[in-house]
Amino acid sequence: MRHTVLTFIMAGGKGERLWPLTKDRTKPAVPFGGIYRIIDFTLSNCINSGLRKIYILTQYKSASLQRHIRLGWNILPSELGQFIEILPAQQRVGESWYLGTGDAIFQNLYTMELDQPEEVLVLAGDHVYKMDYYALIDFHHQVDADLTVGAVEVDKDKCGHLGVFEVDGSGRVVGFQEKPQWPKTIPSHPDKAYASMGIYVFKRAVLEQELRVDTKKRESTHDFGKDIIPEMVKNGLKIAVYNFIDENRKEAKYWRDIGTIDAYYEANMDLVQVEPVFNLYDQNWPIRTFQEQYPPVKTVFSGEEITGRVGLVIDSIVSGGCIVSGGRVQRSVLSCNVRIHSYSHVSDSILMEGVNVGRHAKVKNAIIDKDVDIPQGTIIGYNKEEDAKRFQLTESGIVVVAKGTEIK
Repeated sequence: MRHTVLTFIMAGGKGERLWPLTKDRTKPAVPFGGIYRIIDFTLSNCINSGLRKIYILTQYKSASLQRHIRLGWNILPSELGQFIEILPAQQRVGESWYLGTGDAIFQNLYTMELDQPEEVLVLAGDHVYKMDYYALIDFHHQVDADLTVGAVEVDKDKCGHLGVFEVDGSGRVVGFQEKPQWPKTIPSHPDKAYASMGIYVFKRAVLEQELRVDTKKRESTHDFGKDIIPEMVKNGLKIAVYNFIDENRKEAKYWRDIGTIDAYYEANMDLVQVEPVFNLYDQNWPIRTFQEQYPPVKTVFSGEEITGRVGLVIDSIVSGGCIVSGGRVQRSVLSCNVRIHSYSHVSDSILMEGVNVGRHAKVKNAIIDKDVDIPQGTIIGYNKEEDAKRFQLTESGIVVVAKGTEIK
């Protein structure tokens, strides 16, 4: 028998480390993989897992996210009590906006009173992975935990930007570390640690009690990882850890925290490998999204190799409405309605919707946000000193051109 579950997806983050991609949009609304937004992966996991009561909590620059949800995710029958709804910050219980992940849920406790779920599932809307959430929920019931946290095994030397759960030999959480230099490792795997996936299943009564206590603490940041879970550990509540089971079904588990520009770039490049480590084409676990009505992809001048004017696409993802007209695209991700003109060359790059690459232009190791016109003969990604004068560069040398940038 399936349990009644109410799902909250956190989608209000500023994503400051993803700037300038988050200059005009919240982090979960950042385009990914050509046709998707980052939040599509969490929402698709929900639908594929059979979850049908979903609230999306928004706050920061949410207009494009709201439009995406309205146009692409209005798929559940409300007459059956199913929904995907947006809950913006409303100052419902005070004069503050959402102060943290815990406070965001606290300000929407009235939804739990309306729906009366047995469990509450809290998810992050800015990670890329495939997961059956009901397997987690079933495990939560089997161990009769007050809270069950989703965790992924990570090499202990790669935990510096993640939250880490400390567990005992029975798999019970006994501590939490935020971005530790020396993480507590898994008892049976001393070279691995349990990194938090930002996934929590609470007994509803326990969640309500913990949030009411936390909201009265002035020193609290009202965050699940920093405040609420450590307090639950301190008070002896039963917190179980659930080891991530990957529905991607590859040799290595795939979970990506798209927290930085470099991480975002690498996750997109994962998709253009000859054998992609993340499978977008699995019909047993489809990834849904909203797409505008664009015509098919077109290549032009594909038979003029002698002159060098070749409309050629190699090891790339190309979305609807794109025209590769006598240019060359290699190991790149092209969103909808991109135009590649003659004699131009795009490689190892991400081009978002509406980008226009002029004749003889060269783009390499770059992320070009929406509606950027790259003039004829422009060179991007070949000279770090010159690129740094005009654009943003990451630590690894990826060039980022912000949305609507005018290039002279």
